[in-house]
Amino acid sequence: MVDVRRGAEGNERLTAASGAALFLLLAAEGVTILSIRQLLSPHVFIGMLLVPPVLLKLGSTGWRFFRYYTGSSEYRAKGPPLLPLRLLAPVVVASTLAVFASGMALLALGPGRGHGIVLGLHKATFVVWLVATGIHVLAYVRRVPGLTAADWRAGRGGIDGSLARRAVLGATVVAGAILAVATLRYAAPWTHWAGAGDH
Repeated sequence: MVDVRRGAEGNERLTAASGAALFLLLAAEGVTILSIRQLLSPHVFIGMLLVPPVLLKLGSTGWRFFRYYTGSSEYRAKGPPLLPLRLLAPVVVASTLAVFASGMALLALGPGRGHGIVLGLHKATFVVWLVATGIHVLAYVRRVPGLTAADWRAGRGGIDGSLARRAVLGATVVAGAILAVATLRYAAPWTHWAGAGDH
């Protein structure tokens, strides 16, 4: 019998842990959207903080995809996601990349001439992302807490690499915080623009 605990199961736990971290950070980002003009700086800060954890999540799920379709026995033993989720995955990935790329483009462009198309793209891709990711989250939400907690329980359910997985997750959050602090100054022109009520 193939031991799936080190590779495929470890990857599954890392994916779940990164998903749980993203859920909390995205919930905080969602709060800023409710009052975007007043909370534009936190919106930008959390958005940039999210970038490394998002890349980690995409990387871990991409690795599972790669290993499954290149014939790894342990990943094959875990089986593929349900067909509807496999069909939804490209939409989740594409809309995620589009939301973050357009958001970073807005920071780089500033609120000057020509930003309108990018802002419209950012809003439109957010709507697509919200629907697709909402379905994705609902499909996995029941499994994530158990998988995430397994690597943090002392002496129970631990598998090889639990410390490394925790370190990687922590490092991505720290990297996100550094990125957020380094780029927060680019939010200042947008804050002034929003305060002036310019559309």
